[in-house]
Amino acid sequence: MNPVRSSHLKAVGYDEESRTMRVEFHNGIYLYFDVPRTVYEGLLRAPSKGRFHAARIKYKYRYQKDTEVYSLIS
Repeated sequence: MNPVRSSHLKAVGYDEESRTMRVEFHNGIYLYFDVPRTVYEGLLRAPSKGRFHAARIKYKYRYQKDTEVYSLIS
């Protein structure tokens, strides 16, 4: 996971093989599926991580809340 500077997000990670992005918010962790690497990289580069997430990720990719304490995505 890569820590990010954001008022909404804490950290993000990406698994190339499964194309799964893990996003840690201040209120929980979510997994987003079938996300292109370019979207993950765009999130890392975005001046506003929260706005990028809302406009380009949220509701555009299948997701679920991550209920496991440990994850293999780094």
